[in-house]
Amino acid sequence: MATKKHFNSFEEMLSGSDVPVLVDFYAEWCGPCKMMGQILEQVNAQLNGRIRVVKIDTEKYTELASQYRIEALPTLMLFKQGQPVDKIEGVLQAPQLVQHLQTLI
Repeated sequence: MATKKHFNSFEEMLSGSDVPVLVDFYAEWCGPCKMMGQILEQVNAQLNGRIRVVKIDTEKYTELASQYRIEALPTLMLFKQGQPVDKIEGVLQAPQLVQHLQTLI
C-alpha cells in the first residue's frame, strides 16, 4: 500500500485506475487520521487488488478538499470509473469498512 506514484492530476489517477479507488482525505495533525493508516492497510490486504487506496493530505491539496466538500477528517471517498460513489466520515474499524466496501465494489 505504501507505493507512491505521481500523476499529472487527481482526475488522471482516478480515470486511469482499473479498480475502484478509495481516497483517504487526512491531515498530519489529525489523530484519528493516523489510526486510519493501519486500518486501511488491513482493508487493502483483505480486498487484495479489488481496490486502490490513495491518501490525500488536505493541507497540501486544499482545492481537492474543497471540491469534494471534505468537512471532517478523516473522510474516505470511494470512486468508481472516476466518479464518487460513497463518502464515509470518521474512523471505521477494518471489518466494518471491508463489509461496507464489498457492497459497493
